[in-house]
Amino acid sequence: MSDGTHRFFGHVIDGEECASADGRRFETVDPWRRAPWAEVALGGAADVDRAVAAARRAFDEGPWPRMGSAERGRLLHRFADLIEAHAEELAQADTTDMGKPITETRGKDVPRTAANFRFFADHARLTAAEALPSDTGHHVYTRYEPAGVVAAIAPWNFPLMMASWKVAPALAWGNTVVLKPAEQSPASATLLAKLAVEAGIPAGVLNVVHGFGGDGAGQALTEHPDVDRITFTGESATGRVISAAAARNLTPVSLELGGKGANLVFADADLDSAVDWSIKAIFTNAGQVCLAGSRIYVERPVYQEFLERLSKAAAALRLGAPGEESTQIGPLSSQEHYEKVRSYVELAESGEGRVVTGGLGDGWTVRPTVVADVPEDSRLVREEIFGPVVVVTPFDSEREAVELANGTPFGLNAMVFTENLHRAHRLSAALDVGTVWVNCFFVRDLRAPFGGVGDSGVGREGGTYSREFFTEPKAVVMRIAAAEAQA
Repeated sequence: MSDGTHRFFGHVIDGEECASADGRRFETVDPWRRAPWAEVALGGAADVDRAVAAARRAFDEGPWPRMGSAERGRLLHRFADLIEAHAEELAQADTTDMGKPITETRGKDVPRTAANFRFFADHARLTAAEALPSDTGHHVYTRYEPAGVVAAIAPWNFPLMMASWKVAPALAWGNTVVLKPAEQSPASATLLAKLAVEAGIPAGVLNVVHGFGGDGAGQALTEHPDVDRITFTGESATGRVISAAAARNLTPVSLELGGKGANLVFADADLDSAVDWSIKAIFTNAGQVCLAGSRIYVERPVYQEFLERLSKAAAALRLGAPGEESTQIGPLSSQEHYEKVRSYVELAESGEGRVVTGGLGDGWTVRPTVVADVPEDSRLVREEIFGPVVVVTPFDSEREAVELANGTPFGLNAMVFTENLHRAHRLSAALDVGTVWVNCFFVRDLRAPFGGVGDSGVGREGGTYSREFFTEPKAVVMRIAAAEAQA
């Protein structure tokens, strides 16, 4: 659908791409060119009502939740095949929408999206329920029933991949979904839902509604009484609002929120490896990653050497047009977000720390920025910057390192770089986070729990944890008559 000027991305409701009920649209902006590139249906309460009603019919009356897991799995694998076949279109959509380098969207995000659907298709098919031995003359076993209509709200930093982390397990377990992508990155969600229809997934099973949060489509979706589950990834303040709305309807929520990841580098670490992973942990996707290692604490004997190596590697990263193969750092996702990150860079440049390398670039870009000598009570240390800015601080003991790492309301993830096996295990237990990576970063095993503590969220997803969230476990207790009673 098009208006002749820009490409148009509509909602996908009950298997059909459509405009908003009131015809309203908004523009989605290419952050590299800082100009609109497409128009998008602007959803409101009426559009959410239509989408939830379609999902409700598909769940209550349609074949999807009643299919065997093998048949659902076959269709989800077909869905994954189509994602791979349309990889370039999906990659270009996310690159244009949010400025992510094409090497990341094409090389990582799209393949991981397809892999997510394949994993959960097989996980649901192969998962066994419990049979509980009983000496009371009863047979007891469990069933996992789909929960119902899932509201999935995806973030803008990994638009396609993060949507699939929610949609794939929800569909695999027989639920129907209303997906609301972030308003900054709507395009790939429309494409994804249209591919679901092409794959043979019944109409109404995967719906997409575009729009804004606040008093727009996001609020209407999270407050809707016919929604049975809410899964959200985004900032902590929005997570609190969603949690309060869900509580009014007693709707279970899974919230993956902000982070301020600590990266602990000990003197015995392989510094080449520690620098390489630390660069990836903070500058991938221009630092727009909830898992970013934005606080690096380095044991004092190697602090200066590590700081010099890190700064040199950061300065060597190529900032440029997202569509160019050589680009490693693209623009920030929007003018609003650029202004936020800019305020932190200017704070560092004003004397609250020492900028070793980096600073503001052209347009909505920020060069990879390394800041040293920052007090622990600074906003640069306490708040989630969500940009290519890292603070590096020395420490003198293992105990101090743990205290510094845990000295934040966030608890999503941490990293530890050490060759000491005993220390690695001690710190993995002592760090108050949902994930600890030792001598690596962002290795995601879909069988493992994923989520955070404190201001980083509520609940876990992945493997059996996704099954627990997206299903209603049911106990079946069956009396077995004694043989003599049958005589």
